[in-house]
Amino acid sequence: METRLTLEEFRKIWESILIKASDEYETPPEVIRIEGTTISTLGNFSASTGKGKSRKSFNVSAIVASALTGRKILNYEASFPEGKERILYFDTEQSPNHCRTILRRINKLCGYPEKMDDDRISFAFLRERSTLERREIIELALNTEPEVGLVIIDGLRDLLFDINSSTEAAEVIGLLMRWSSQYNVHIHTVLHLNKGDDNLRGHIGTELNHKAETILQIKVSEEDENISEVSASLVRDRKFPPFAFSIDEEGIPVLEENYDFAPKPKRESFNYEEMPEEEHRKALDKAFEGASKVGYSELIEILTKLKTFLVEKGMIIKENKKYLYNREFHYVQDESDQNGIVS
Repeated sequence: METRLTLEEFRKIWESILIKASDEYETPPEVIRIEGTTISTLGNFSASTGKGKSRKSFNVSAIVASALTGRKILNYEASFPEGKERILYFDTEQSPNHCRTILRRINKLCGYPEKMDDDRISFAFLRERSTLERREIIELALNTEPEVGLVIIDGLRDLLFDINSSTEAAEVIGLLMRWSSQYNVHIHTVLHLNKGDDNLRGHIGTELNHKAETILQIKVSEEDENISEVSASLVRDRKFPPFAFSIDEEGIPVLEENYDFAPKPKRESFNYEEMPEEEHRKALDKAFEGASKVGYSELIEILTKLKTFLVEKGMIIKENKKYLYNREFHYVQDESDQNGIVS
C-alpha cells in the first residue's frame, strides 16, 4: 500500500499516539451535569436529537444559559474551568432574524436584558455559507479563540454534502473528535431524527451513536403537545431521570416540575368481529328506531364503535352524504373471509 507519510512524519505521529502503562492523564473536567449525572466533559462532544418542532433549540438555549451563568436552568448545571468560559454558537439552518431570537432567548434565561450583547458568547449564522466554508469557519474560530470551552453546532447535517455517505459521515465525526480534543472544548451539536422512527438520520447518525459522549433525545409529549420531554438516548455515565419543559408566554423554556413520565394505559381497540350478527342487528334496530336516515354527526354519536366496520361491510349504506341502514344485509363468515362477507 502506498503511503502519503514520510518516515520522519510517521515517527512523529507514532510517538504521539503510543499509550504506555506508565502514562499519567488528567481526568477531563466535567462541565455539564443533569441531576448529578455528567453529560459533558472537555475534550468530548454530545448531541441533542429529536424530530422537527420538538423544541431542540429551546433545549440548547438552556444549556448555553447555564454555561453563561453557572446556575441551574431547566435541569442543566454547567461549570467551565477558568480560562475556558467563552462560547461559540454556530447555527447552520436559521436566518439572522431567527438567530437573534435565539440569542435574546438565552439572555432572558440568564436574567439579562433582552438586547444585551455578552462578549462571552459569539453567535454566528452559517446558512448562507457553503459546506466547506462552514467547516473552515468553525476550525479557524476555534484556532483563534483559546478561551472557548463550549461550542454549539446547531445543524450537524449541514457540515456534510451527502447525509447518506458513510465516508463523509466518518470524516465529519472525525472533525468533531479532533476539534474537541485539540482545542480542549466540549462540542454540543444538533441532529434530527428520522420522521418515521426514533433513529438518527443517515450514516452521520450511526457514527454519532458510536462516538458521542452523550445523546439527548427531545420529543413532544404524547399527552400534551405543549410539553417536550428530555431523556438520555445514550450516556457514558449513569442515566439521568428524564425531565420535561414547556414554553411560557415570553417564549422561554420552563421546567414542568410535577410531570408524570409513567406509561399511560393504552385504550383497547374494539374488535367488531367479536360481536355476533344478532347483536349487530339489535344495536342497529335500536339506533335507527323511528328514523330510516340520519345525518353524519348523529350517526357518529350513535355508532362511535360500530360505524367503520358497519360501513365497510355494507350494513350501512352511504347515499348522497346520508347514511341508510341496509336491513337486508346478510352476514356470513367462513374460512375464505376471516372478516365476514356481506351481500
